[in-house]
Amino acid sequence: MDFSKVKLVVTDMDGTLLNSKSEVSDRFFEVYEQLKKHNIKFIAASGRQYYSIVDRFEAIKDEITIVAENGAFAKHGDKELFTAELPTNHISKSINMLRSLDNVYIVLCGKNAAYIETKDEKFINMFKNYYSEFRVVDDLTKITDDTFFKIAAYHFDCSETHIYPAVKQLENDLQIIVSGKNWLDISHNNANKGFALNILQNKLGVTKEETMVFGDYNNDLKMLELAHFSYAMKNAHPNVQRISNFSTKSNDEQGVELVLEQLIHSKKQ
Repeated sequence: MDFSKVKLVVTDMDGTLLNSKSEVSDRFFEVYEQLKKHNIKFIAASGRQYYSIVDRFEAIKDEITIVAENGAFAKHGDKELFTAELPTNHISKSINMLRSLDNVYIVLCGKNAAYIETKDEKFINMFKNYYSEFRVVDDLTKITDDTFFKIAAYHFDCSETHIYPAVKQLENDLQIIVSGKNWLDISHNNANKGFALNILQNKLGVTKEETMVFGDYNNDLKMLELAHFSYAMKNAHPNVQRISNFSTKSNDEQGVELVLEQLIHSKKQ
């Protein structure tokens, strides 16, 4: 395959670049150095908190662009690029709606920290994997001294089955995305990875034909549509497999790294 036109690589994190232990491989960092040599820009785009993404890229955090909170917040090094804040008038309504559901855990995601009101140790231990900066509070609706990007809701069984039907009615005013098997996100209508990628493509002067994107879940759909070289992971949701132009091995088989090595090889020819 001819990758000679590729100037930009964008990858999701969980289920895509990260393995099942939430690790970035040493192989990726070796490939990244080759991407730099060929002037290929790299963007990490995730539903994760910004600080959690930075933790995975400590060695190169000042060199790459990070799109966090499913497109609501982006930075390149220390420079903030854009934000899409959750409308404050919808926060309490959304939280109260989620509180009415059984076995649903709520996260209010801010710029400074993520906020939870549960004391459930099982959830908190899992949650720490995605949120490096967080605070346990008594009432999420009383938190005002932060900028809020989204409300994330978690169900240990399935977010698509147990959360989405109850909050679907909010879609007239907000964006509702099933962002993983267990996660659902409520955010501003512009807070999605596709909207973020479009802004960054325009800033960089990069076209769809020059863009390579990797993803595995529904929150990746809109950014996959903006790349000719759109890749679904072997472990991807059927929706992602359907709209992607190409496929690669699973996240635990280092499917992203495999294609990036092919990209580098193509550039050397």
